[in-house]
Amino acid sequence: MFKSTHVDEICGLLSRIGQKELLPRFRAQVPNTVYEKTSSFDVFSEADQAAEEQISAELAQMFPGALLVGEETSGNDPAAISRIAEAQVSFLIDPIDGTKNFTSGLPLFGTMVAGMIKGQIAFAAIHDPICDETALAVRGQGAWTRRQDRSDMRLRVAPPCAPEKMTIVAGTNFLPPDLRPAVQENLPKFAMNFWLRCAAHEYRMATAGHCDLLVYNRLMPWDHAAGWLLHREAGGHSAHFDGTEYLPTHTSGGLICAPDPESWLAARNVLCGDRFA
Repeated sequence: MFKSTHVDEICGLLSRIGQKELLPRFRAQVPNTVYEKTSSFDVFSEADQAAEEQISAELAQMFPGALLVGEETSGNDPAAISRIAEAQVSFLIDPIDGTKNFTSGLPLFGTMVAGMIKGQIAFAAIHDPICDETALAVRGQGAWTRRQDRSDMRLRVAPPCAPEKMTIVAGTNFLPPDLRPAVQENLPKFAMNFWLRCAAHEYRMATAGHCDLLVYNRLMPWDHAAGWLLHREAGGHSAHFDGTEYLPTHTSGGLICAPDPESWLAARNVLCGDRFA
């Protein structure tokens, strides 16, 4: 379904939107009003809205009849998420992942697009507007980074290692209250943990082998579907905290991404103790 011409077109689209709508507002060349959603941390901006509108419009032309689910237009509509399971072709769009970084002047943000066929994630793109390069994956065809000169670099997760040698991304903010204390207590058992406030860049780091483990709890599909496929196609293994398979219609249950099933299990047990044993 997602042919090489589609990959090229979507990659070009994200690059154009980054240059036209995001970077001028990021660099304060164009005004960018910021609005709060639920808190001063959970924000969106005019840049989010403009980018999502244009990405949606061009995807609709490329794929007539496709269901388009964007964070800004569908974020408060639970029914929109459920419809992706039945749609023949659908797209999840996060125009700016890491909006708080974007509005704070930090160059750690990205645009995420996941394409699905009957609810199965089949295509992923995570674009970095600052470097103007895109991490891409097509189900069954691997994952790679498309650079500015249009050369491609294959992506591969880090080799498996023991938990005490793992570098992990683990933001504990959204963990359930009954699980958060155990995770916070066990984080020092890993080599290093950090959080970029931007899943787009965290997934890109993991799929390129620059960190070993990703740990998430709040699973809005536009934040994770593209990254999940990239990680899988780069050779990684992921699952909910209880070991069950992740689907883009799942918004809870946590998600751990590791190099392989064995290191996933070892890391989960260290991180969560006997909670899921």
